Amino acid sequence: MRKQEVSALIIGRFQPFHNGHMEVIRTIAKQCDRLIVGIGSAQLSHTFENPFTAGERHLMISRALHDDGLENFFLVPMVDINRYAVWVAHVQSLVPPFQDVYTNNPLTRRLFEEAGYKVRTSPLFNRDVYSGTEIRRRIISGKEWEHLVPPGVSETIYEVHGDQRLRDITKGHANEVTI
Repeated sequence: MRKQEVSALIIGRFQPFHNGHMEVIRTIAKQCDRLIVGIGSAQLSHTFENPFTAGERHLMISRALHDDGLENFFLVPMVDINRYAVWVAHVQSLVPPFQDVYTNNPLTRRLFEEAGYKVRTSPLFNRDVYSGTEIRRRIISGKEWEHLVPPGVSETIYEVHGDQRLRDITKGHANEVTI
């Protein structure tokens, strides 16, 4: 008989996936047998807040986790449905079975607790330094940013010309994007 594996779920936009995310995932991976990473807002791309497609984020995360030696994970794109009463069921329909949920979002916590899941607080690592918003701002302004993300992430961003995409989509919107 097989031992009961513990699977954990974490959902994020990962715009882009950075070293803070990597540390969170390393920590969670030590506490479970299988990790499910939900790539949230999968339908969004090509904006300052969400510049990368779900496929690009999948590639970034997959490269970063493999490079770090993590193998027992699933990456699942998740489209927003904007109906909180059925959102947990929507997530359940997309991913393998899981027991634990990691989040710092109060609404996500409440929804999964109401559905009977064990919800744990995600560890935070240098949020002042590791911020998707700050990394996007650095890319736009030409400041150094590569040291804030795993190597596979910067490789992916350059491969898909995500750096140029960010600069292009924010041209003429300097008031909206504080650099």
